Amino acid sequence: MSAQGTIANGEAVCRNPAIGDLLPFGVRLYLSHVGAGKSLRALGKDHGCHASTVLRQVRHFENRRDDPLVDDALRRLDDALRAPPKPLSEKGVISMTTISPRQPTALVDPAFEPKAMQVLQHLSQAKSVLIVALDMPKAVVTCDDPEGVPQRVCVLDRCVAEVMALNDWISCRNRGRVASYVISPLGRSALRRYCAQHGLPFAPFGSPEVGAAGRLRYGGTESPVTVLARRRDKNGQPFLGAQLVLAAARLREDFVMAQLDTSPHMTTEDAIAALENRAVTGPNIAPPGTKAARLRVLEVLRDLGPELGDVALRCCCRLEGVESAEQALGWCARSGKIVLRIALQRINRHYQQMGDAQMMIG
Repeated sequence: MSAQGTIANGEAVCRNPAIGDLLPFGVRLYLSHVGAGKSLRALGKDHGCHASTVLRQVRHFENRRDDPLVDDALRRLDDALRAPPKPLSEKGVISMTTISPRQPTALVDPAFEPKAMQVLQHLSQAKSVLIVALDMPKAVVTCDDPEGVPQRVCVLDRCVAEVMALNDWISCRNRGRVASYVISPLGRSALRRYCAQHGLPFAPFGSPEVGAAGRLRYGGTESPVTVLARRRDKNGQPFLGAQLVLAAARLREDFVMAQLDTSPHMTTEDAIAALENRAVTGPNIAPPGTKAARLRVLEVLRDLGPELGDVALRCCCRLEGVESAEQALGWCARSGKIVLRIALQRINRHYQQMGDAQMMIG
């Protein structure tokens, strides 16, 4: 079979399980059309889809060639598939230690997926980036320590980073001779799916410095506020600032320390009434730390009022998703994140006005 026929049929890519399951389907369509020159209609007929679907995939990866890793990966795949097969050995068979350049099996090894998921776990940590330089065979993941100095976390082969970029698990933040990448939403989804399949906890690796500073005191579940903080507005600024995220975490700590997380769902009015009348579920005689936490929660809820307090209780304290809170409160779609931000601004101002009194005991 010729090299062009191999590209067109995608057999060289699909034959090896270490490659076929990791490269997106659109990559094979792109190489078949651009590298082998097969028409869009013929590709659509071969794969049971419309020609416009193939065209969208081809345009998608053509536009992504501005990404250095994507461009290098597509070029290497195209070159590997176009290269002529190696001659047979003296015995008339291909040596087991020789890999034909027609098959891009040399790009990754069978242990690629665990390596990639380990890198994604490092990148899911705050202030972590993947850095790769032009024509360098290795890439490096760094994470800022508490002083803001980048520290090396791990080193990986460039080919691993290229396949991660092809799968859109990482997105390019800065281009140039030295490019930097961060984890993408698709990368987080892939990591979460891999952890669920293998029974692993979905949590980022932490360096000794950053892990100690960013330790959560209560609960290992990712807060909806943290998820919302990763979004950016039209100006490229975080939707929620660091102070607002800390205010939400502080309210969650007070809520758990006040032993309110075991009580049934309550509205803001019901929660205020239960705290004022000492009708909270739990022991009648609470320790001093629990009493102080209940008083702090009560003061925050009084400051917020009914509507802002309801979204704060659901999203910050109960860790309920923003969309779920919108449906439960009867709000229109995509309004919850705006109301939640207003509530967090009020909570942050409340804690700032408390000054030294906001410091927790225990």
